[in-house]
Amino acid sequence: MGVINFKSQKLITMKKHHYLAGDIGGTKTVLALFIPEDGPQQPFEEYIFPSAAYSSLEEIVRKFLEEKGVEVSGASFGVAGPVFQGRSQITNLTWVVDYQTLSQEIGGAPVELLNDLFAIAQSIPYLAPADLETLIPGEPIEHGTLGVIAPGTGLGEAFLVWTGDHYQPCPSEGGHASFGPETPLELELLNFLWPRFGHVSFERVCAGIGMTNLYTFLRDGKGFVEPDWLQEQLAGVTDPTPVIVQNALQNKAEICSQTLDLFVTILGSEAGNLGLKVLATGGVYLGGGIPPRILPVLRKRIFRQAFTNKGRFAEMLNRVPVYVIRHKHAALLGAACHGMQPLWEAGQA
Repeated sequence: MGVINFKSQKLITMKKHHYLAGDIGGTKTVLALFIPEDGPQQPFEEYIFPSAAYSSLEEIVRKFLEEKGVEVSGASFGVAGPVFQGRSQITNLTWVVDYQTLSQEIGGAPVELLNDLFAIAQSIPYLAPADLETLIPGEPIEHGTLGVIAPGTGLGEAFLVWTGDHYQPCPSEGGHASFGPETPLELELLNFLWPRFGHVSFERVCAGIGMTNLYTFLRDGKGFVEPDWLQEQLAGVTDPTPVIVQNALQNKAEICSQTLDLFVTILGSEAGNLGLKVLATGGVYLGGGIPPRILPVLRKRIFRQAFTNKGRFAEMLNRVPVYVIRHKHAALLGAACHGMQPLWEAGQA
């Protein structure tokens, strides 16, 4: 799939020249302004805000637009949570986001709220080859369904279906489906976490918020040694995931390496589950913030083995390609594409 050249498309004349798009996550909020005739690949202005430092998305939007001194013709936001009738409770924040309130904040311009995985899925047809890393070449079927699984702060899942002339993203909350162990070690993990959470979802073991759970299980449940220097590093941070990942990639601590291997195995298994559930013959795409950072481990055999370990359907999954999305703001790109696409469609009428 190549990049669409929006500069060659006919645009509607707009009174306000800028379009606002955002990627709203539990850890960070990315906002960007776009000049429509330049297309969504080239943000005019972009800024990252720490989500937890603000009381609402409206506060961030107000601050951003006041600093930039611009008006906008519309806005589209990918948000980390389910969207119902233009309203969303952000999963790992206390924010409730409402499209009408946001519209008032930007002077009455139209606002769309998208599930963040819908936004990532929306970006896939617009990604350049350089935005993708191939893990499994497979044998993709033209116009086959595409699966998307994205471990970041949480775990999101979505898919795209071919409608006859374009791919239509479909959101889900598959990351909150029940974790199913596939090995004796994973069964021990489930038994370790179940008394703590009651319901153990895939997000509890396959996301940034789940990395600590895996680490704690190996330390407290399996007796892996936590070196004093590592304990000191972890004590000084609010989010232990980057510390665990960095030490795993540098082979500095066995407990970190084993944590990351377990994470990748579970991710491979759930990616394969998604491939089966939506029959992703066009490919499975790994999005989110974590996969690009752990490519050396994703390239190990453990990921592919877990992905294809589906009994009678192992051969089918061997033909399903798997890619890592390396575009640093895929959800932002997808939100911008979704929000601005009607402008080009109207302009072509």
